[in-house]
Amino acid sequence: MTTAYISNDSFAHALGRSAVMEALATQDIDCVDVGSYGLAWLEPLIEIDSPSGRVAFGPVSADVVSDLAALINAGANYDHHSSFLGDIHEHPFIKKQQRLVFRNVGYAALTDTPTYTTLKTVLERDPHDLINELEVSGLRGRGGAGFPAHIKWRTVADTPADQRYIVCNADEGDSGTFSDRMLMEGDPDALIEGMAIAGYACGASHGYIYLRSEYPYALHELKRSISRAYDHKLLGNNIFDSEFSFDLQVFVGAGAYICGEETSLLESLEGKRGQIRAKPPLPAIAGLFNKPTLVHNVITLASVPSLFDLGGEQYGELGVAPSCGTIPFQIAGNVKYGGLIELEFGHTVRELVEDYGGGTRSGRPFRSVQIGGPLGAYLSEAELDTPLTYEAMQTIGAGIGHGGLVVFDDTVDLREQAEYAFEFCEIESCGKCTPCRIGSVRGKELVQGLPQTSNVEADIQLIHELCDVMENASLCQMGGMTPIPVRSALERFPEDFR
Repeated sequence: MTTAYISNDSFAHALGRSAVMEALATQDIDCVDVGSYGLAWLEPLIEIDSPSGRVAFGPVSADVVSDLAALINAGANYDHHSSFLGDIHEHPFIKKQQRLVFRNVGYAALTDTPTYTTLKTVLERDPHDLINELEVSGLRGRGGAGFPAHIKWRTVADTPADQRYIVCNADEGDSGTFSDRMLMEGDPDALIEGMAIAGYACGASHGYIYLRSEYPYALHELKRSISRAYDHKLLGNNIFDSEFSFDLQVFVGAGAYICGEETSLLESLEGKRGQIRAKPPLPAIAGLFNKPTLVHNVITLASVPSLFDLGGEQYGELGVAPSCGTIPFQIAGNVKYGGLIELEFGHTVRELVEDYGGGTRSGRPFRSVQIGGPLGAYLSEAELDTPLTYEAMQTIGAGIGHGGLVVFDDTVDLREQAEYAFEFCEIESCGKCTPCRIGSVRGKELVQGLPQTSNVEADIQLIHELCDVMENASLCQMGGMTPIPVRSALERFPEDFR
């Protein structure tokens, strides 16, 4: 019987996977669920075993399955099929990537028995040595702030406590971001193993994955993988017959963007309203249930197994120090080839937009790309050659954030985008502090009124002053970062506001 490996990712589900599965069921083809390679425009994508290895087809629709099955049964050349892609690893979108976090996604079956060989190896080492190696690697948080991971790990480990926690922030809510979802749907064991390793290094015995409610397929895969890990004694008591025990569970959020902020997330985990906590104390000292808590996002924790497999020193040589390692960029919006691209730090924005993305989907001229989610900066064409490092992006008043890029052609109105930034903050604010709660409303009103005002310059100056207040007086980055898209639009595209 022929085996077909079919993407079980949300991309594939949205683009007709169910109909393809029904069609495959009528043929003599055994289906195996895998994650997505991240070529969104080619989903549903399937791979077939052949004498020379797997060959890929995509996008596959239900009405071409019978033709494909006939080719397989006849032993004919697959490259005659209209959806033939060949060896997916030779595809231009994949070939030049450096996949560490996503090394198994798309290839490994979701039903494979986990081994957690990296966890087994690190359990033979001193926990403090692991944190030292993490420092050598230069790993920084991939959730947006780019904070050095080893500082968090060491703080949690060194803070006296009878209980410590590892919390994964899987409340991925930024526009144009989907790497967390793809990882959890395609290789949840990378996240689970990374959390267990972090637990051992920090002296934590319990972990939580705070998952956004809009990710049902990720929830299914996480629950299945956690259950399987317990069955094989890779979670629970005395893992690999060591003295280390680690329990893990999933907590599903309720759709609040603000719970992507770590202290609001912890409030929600404790059963309270998702609302900002004043800092200090930092979560690493007094976090969940007032205990030392390591909070990282999915990609940060999923980077841990490959980092220790590679070694801290070799991992630190990737990228452009101090922006070390790889990061999964996600490109979406008005772009021809949207999807996930894992690269070392240091590649340019232009490479992603033009070389990988293929330019605008509409075919119209490029005008802007927003990087870093709804609170990220809008960049102009003149800034596309900026290297994607934390330092280089900071010099132009932008940030990498979670690695999401949203592309716009020349039909975009940046005044409308600035208005949307204020409106987004208004809707998603937790309401605890006045600059965010009220400033977002006044900002939206000011930007809305610019086409009718008799004194544009005075109102624009007022917007800048309002941004100063929000940036400097908000309790968290919800209000503090809302000025970034507004100011970047005003400065780079002033003609849209006058």
